[in-house]
Amino acid sequence: MSVTAAPGFAAAGVSAGIRPSGKPDVALVRALVPAVGSAMWTTNRVQAAPVTVSQRHLEATEPQAVVVNAGVANAATGPGGEEDAARTAAHAAARLGHEPEEVLVLSTGVIGPRLPMPKLLAGVDEAAVALSPDGGPAAASAILTTDAGAKTAVAGGERFTVGGMAKGAGMIHPRLATMLAVVTTDYALAPGEPDAFLRPAVERTFNRISVDGDCSTNDAVVLLARRAGDARDHGADGAFAAALEEVCADLARQIVADGEGATVVLEIVVRRASSDDEARAIALRVATSPLVKTAAFGHDPNWGRVLAAAGSAPWNGGFAKLDPDRLRVSFDGTAVFDGGTPTGLTPTLEGAEARIELDLGLGDGSCAYLASDLSYDYVRLNAEYTT
Repeated sequence: MSVTAAPGFAAAGVSAGIRPSGKPDVALVRALVPAVGSAMWTTNRVQAAPVTVSQRHLEATEPQAVVVNAGVANAATGPGGEEDAARTAAHAAARLGHEPEEVLVLSTGVIGPRLPMPKLLAGVDEAAVALSPDGGPAAASAILTTDAGAKTAVAGGERFTVGGMAKGAGMIHPRLATMLAVVTTDYALAPGEPDAFLRPAVERTFNRISVDGDCSTNDAVVLLARRAGDARDHGADGAFAAALEEVCADLARQIVADGEGATVVLEIVVRRASSDDEARAIALRVATSPLVKTAAFGHDPNWGRVLAAAGSAPWNGGFAKLDPDRLRVSFDGTAVFDGGTPTGLTPTLEGAEARIELDLGLGDGSCAYLASDLSYDYVRLNAEYTT
């Protein structure tokens, strides 16, 4: 049931005619009980109107509902775009019996065009009528653009459930968030608490994936949780944090696997770096190297490209520390470079996943990153995106 797996939430997904294909394009998620929430947003300097409006709403009060539209990003649309986003929230709030600030709005699609408001508001009306605890799958399908399919995840146990949905296939290189994701839980949290759980989960999952190295104007991850009473039980906080990260990690991996034109998921693991920050810089550099990604598409264990990328990882005004004489590089467990020289071994890269490990031999820093390969289809899809 995806985003409605946890009791106390309802969702819907409908086709409002925003997407020329006629596919579902408006989703609505609502808390059926008082909720608290948090969100993380893109840090791109060009931020879409829904991001700006929703940030203001989140600063004012606790979110109770989320409206998502696909097909039009409502980005780079000026004051009119903000008016459209605010009007969408107000319209949904009126239908649901909330204040406008209690509704967050998310958009995804082409940058530049204004939202077709009559269609969108009619879609919100239809979605409000269709809201159901079983509506998670429909909502997950209504937020897609170039995705091959819906992305959903559920985790938890006897005491609580965490459920989520996400979209994303291209323009994936998050800064404090990812494309679009909505996560809900019946684990009761007090006002102000969701951020402390969401931020580290996003940092270790959505913030460590890349498809094409491009940071979107609309990235957002939203968490809605049941609102706790005066005496909140903290006994399962650790288990909840683990379940939240499990859902985020599952959704993040699905995004990478569904990268536009992707055929291979690359896992880049950096160990024994001088620091965690430098390990992350190196992992990110390898994950976003077009040469590494195209080699992965060809199942070519071209470790020279990995070395070149790792040795030029921007960090702190220069490059992250790396000594080739201490470096060990492995592909799927086979060492191809060790201590400054090639091993002469050639791994056979097969299947839809590949693991590249770099042991720097310098310290205790570590980081893991997920990335997709770069294929012919990626170029084709993005060459034709608006035409």
